[in-house]
Amino acid sequence: MVNPKEWLEFGQKFHGHKCPAMPNGLRAAAAAMNKLGVTRTGDSNLHAILELGNHHCAHCFADGVQVITGCTFGKENIEKKIMGKWGLTLIDKKTNRAVRVVPKAEPMMATKKTDFFTQYRMKGVPPTQVPDEVVEPLINKVMNTPDEELLNISEVFHYDWHEAKGSFAAFICEECGEMVVEKYGRIKNGKKVCIACAEK
Repeated sequence: MVNPKEWLEFGQKFHGHKCPAMPNGLRAAAAAMNKLGVTRTGDSNLHAILELGNHHCAHCFADGVQVITGCTFGKENIEKKIMGKWGLTLIDKKTNRAVRVVPKAEPMMATKKTDFFTQYRMKGVPPTQVPDEVVEPLINKVMNTPDEELLNISEVFHYDWHEAKGSFAAFICEECGEMVVEKYGRIKNGKKVCIACAEK
């Protein structure tokens, strides 16, 4: 079983500040991994789909998911669906089995009424400047609330996964001299160039 508490300290170092959303990502991802019976990936055998968005609160959830699952933007085994929610679908690509986990709405909304948000974050105070005595109780609550009170966890379901093949092909742009992945090449005045040079 994956224990999210074992990842909290590392998650906070990776994330850069203390907040309740990153631990929520740890909890959701751990629940998904435990439901699927999988462990952290060093390759790309897991794939995470986050129903987040851009420029909204609690986006820190994504870092908790990356930390505990090993699904990262660098490995391209995590993606965002722009939905403005906090849903996580975790897929075991070896078996095409998946599970969807969502933090329960009521605890999430209750967090918005705490001093962390009302007296600090909503007033523009950076999270690194919120006192520990304000944020630590929220983190402790997220980390210690039972799964059934904190999360909605689906049954395991089939996900028809099709892996896109990566490419090692590349070339050197004849204008800027930078290396470019082959499929992003363009022809400009008979030269093989990158997109930026093609658009100049």
